[in-house]
Amino acid sequence: MIARCVLAALICVAGALPGSAGQKIYSGEEAAALRCANALAFTAVALESTGRISQLEKDVMLDITARILVEHVSGNWQQKKAALRVVRDRRDGVQTLDDFRRFATQCLVQFPTN
Repeated sequence: MIARCVLAALICVAGALPGSAGQKIYSGEEAAALRCANALAFTAVALESTGRISQLEKDVMLDITARILVEHVSGNWQQKKAALRVVRDRRDGVQTLDDFRRFATQCLVQFPTN
């Protein structure tokens, strides 16, 4: 299960909107969903920028990323974006592409968007 492969540490982000005081903490399934979303988004942009996929294919992958965030991660949009930044900053490009290769299929099964 992706959740077992997720960062052991919790992902903490400060609330970005007025009225969202305190911190939003993601762990378990939500942290796994964030890592999946990060791997999908990063890979989509990387593949399109090198001509390996079309802009339409990239847009489909980014749509799936957004749906994972909407359907499987709690919090407001600013908190989700901040959490993605935390995940992105903890992984370099090679690690993120490796995450995609290893977990993309599992991500789509674990976090369906239909």
